[in-house]
Amino acid sequence: MGTTWSTIGGVLGVSLGVTVLVVVMFSLGVAAWARGGGAGAPPHGDRRGRTDQVATAAAVACFAACLAVAGYGIDLIIPG
Repeated sequence: MGTTWSTIGGVLGVSLGVTVLVVVMFSLGVAAWARGGGAGAPPHGDRRGRTDQVATAAAVACFAACLAVAGYGIDLIIPG
């Protein structure tokens, strides 16, 4: 029984790529959430602008993508 180094390298490459993707998506989500004003009300009763709503929607999409990747990883690990 030998070690298939190309397979180990492939797993390493995919794992590293997915890790970088999740970190970037989470970082973009945090940045968009901050730009959109978070979940709080706007100061002094001002209405939220369209850019704030788009930023919040982008943040939610980024967080949902991170959650989907994490859920898929858990599904792969835990047989069910």
